[in-house]
Amino acid sequence: MMKWAFVLCALVAFSECFRVPLIKGKTARQTLQEKGLWEEYRKRYPYQPWNKFQTQNGAESMTNDADLSYYGVISLGTPPQSFGVIFDTGSSNLWVPSVYCTSSSACNNHRKFNPQSSSTYQSTQQTVQIAYGTGSMTGLLGYDTLEVGGITVSNQIFGLSETEAPFLANMQWDGILGLAFPSLSASGATPVFDNMMSQGLVSQDLFSVYLSGNSETGSVVLFGEIDSQYYTGSLKWVPLTSETYWQIKMDSVTINGNVVACAGGCQAIVDTGTSLIVGPSNDISNMNAWVGASTDQYGDATVTCGNTQNMPEVTFTLNGYAFTLPASAYVSQGYGSCSTGFGNGGSDQLWILGDVFIRQFYTVFDRQYNMVAFAPIA
Repeated sequence: MMKWAFVLCALVAFSECFRVPLIKGKTARQTLQEKGLWEEYRKRYPYQPWNKFQTQNGAESMTNDADLSYYGVISLGTPPQSFGVIFDTGSSNLWVPSVYCTSSSACNNHRKFNPQSSSTYQSTQQTVQIAYGTGSMTGLLGYDTLEVGGITVSNQIFGLSETEAPFLANMQWDGILGLAFPSLSASGATPVFDNMMSQGLVSQDLFSVYLSGNSETGSVVLFGEIDSQYYTGSLKWVPLTSETYWQIKMDSVTINGNVVACAGGCQAIVDTGTSLIVGPSNDISNMNAWVGASTDQYGDATVTCGNTQNMPEVTFTLNGYAFTLPASAYVSQGYGSCSTGFGNGGSDQLWILGDVFIRQFYTVFDRQYNMVAFAPIA
């Protein structure tokens, strides 16, 4: 049985458990709504979730997700310089703002890495580009010591921004730490977790994620460990169908026993760096209709806040296992309205299982066996 191959964090010395607490901060949407700027912003920077998964010419792609809220603190350099980063299983590069970036409010609103202040920094002549749906981040690649969750990674390659897309000015986090596969990495930069494995820094070639719901604290990324305190029942394992993103086969999406989406099976990416569950437009429209939502011109599917208890559960079947979301998990409350967490991915047939899904299921990302596992959160 595969489960015996894994050491649970609770069974080993605590010092061997490397965990990064995640902060659930304000989203860009919330910040902009408070300032009365949200309507203007969303017109200027439309959310196009599938831009993130269009890697071209060695440039990694990202999108402007105004609802991302979970980030953790890492440090780079000697002495350490700290940054808040999104731990993103949908990309592979590490990058942070740098002192070389002066032209953009996106850079000036965030902490900047200064290579001249680090005695361990090594420069390169390589450049890196992260292409966004609206604009891009461009920069240089360098090497330095990375500290993350009690693990010290030596000679980690990372991007130092020189320019950044304007929409990043409204994000609480500074940069991104990608946790997908090396084949996705822009400029061939070795991802952080690959260095952790090759430098023998983790006891198992896996990491796991727990995202809390409404609480600002309690969320965590664990490197090299599975911790049974975060889930109930048993982990259900799903093999990857592609080793680029964390991509799996989804069997179906059902409501009250009716197949409402992904009829006959589909492919899905498990992505901590996407806030919603995203699918093809026809499937998402059908799901939102089944739960009683009305969709506006921006693709937001709104529901009556007081009606949540009457809305149906939605079941996602993966590798024969049923994972069910109650309405309380897929409905979020905004400023004076409530919306579903089902996002329109346009004509692309791939799905993204983002934070709306991961909040309900403790998730293990296994590089040794190339599988993911899910269990209901405790």
